[in-house]
Amino acid sequence: IWFKAPSSLLPHEGTIEIAFPEHKTDFETELAIVIGTRAKDLPVERALDFVFGYTVALDVSDRDLQKTEKQFSRCKSFDTYTPVGPFVYAGVNADDLPISLRQNGEIRQQARTSQMIYSVARIVSFASESLTLQPGDLILTGTPSGVGEIRAGDTLEATVHDWPALRNCVANAVRPVK
Repeated sequence: IWFKAPSSLLPHEGTIEIAFPEHKTDFETELAIVIGTRAKDLPVERALDFVFGYTVALDVSDRDLQKTEKQFSRCKSFDTYTPVGPFVYAGVNADDLPISLRQNGEIRQQARTSQMIYSVARIVSFASESLTLQPGDLILTGTPSGVGEIRAGDTLEATVHDWPALRNCVANAVRPVK
């Protein structure tokens, strides 16, 4: 488990700003679990009772920082590095949903949630063992194979099931001159 800063959240059709364009920065499409009720130490059998719904997410990662700093929080928490949306879906059985990502119109990732290492219920239960889950918390479930590099000018479209795509474009961040 690692944590992402709230400032990393980005809405549907927002622009992902690559913090360090000279670094290798990758996309990962993921199912996002939206917590609906405060929860702690949940057994797997009850975990889904505390889920409000699901949405689509991208987990953007600066791989150069990940390698040099040996931890994930900073390399995944730059502003705009967690696009989510465009909608939250309640009452969904997430056991076997298709998930995919297109980069500039070409499929880069394609899998099913049934292929995840851990079920949604197990992921929620595990997260609740170490921290109290709060309404509105997002838990990203992990990514299928096909992770790839993003560059300024790219367009990413992430989908789960038949939900509308989460669309985001990519640009280089404008950084102040030091």
